[in-house]
Amino acid sequence: MSDMSHILPRRVHGPAPVDRPVVRIEDDVDRNRFDLFVDDELVGILGYRFGEGDDGGVGPVVALMHTVVKEEYGDRGWAGVLVRASLNTARDRRWRIVPICTYVRRYLAQHEEFLDLIAD
Repeated sequence: MSDMSHILPRRVHGPAPVDRPVVRIEDDVDRNRFDLFVDDELVGILGYRFGEGDDGGVGPVVALMHTVVKEEYGDRGWAGVLVRASLNTARDRRWRIVPICTYVRRYLAQHEEFLDLIAD
């Protein structure tokens, strides 16, 4: 029988590391929009507009106008990431929102934890 010492035992390693994109969302106050960057590329925007006055002294009323994600980044959940971050920012800033954007409306229907942000 031949010596098979040149065969190394199989080693079981964990899954290969996954490169995760660097995601950042910025408030472009000059353009009244939130910008979503993925690995330093502008991928999506959520435009907003301040309304007149405030919501009964609670905070400014801000209309969320439109959500746009570049076509090549579509169907990957980036719009949801952008909307969630925008709604969290609205909460932090004590904004009352008016969801004009149909995507934001659908998002709110599925994420009831943000319904208290809607202006009366």
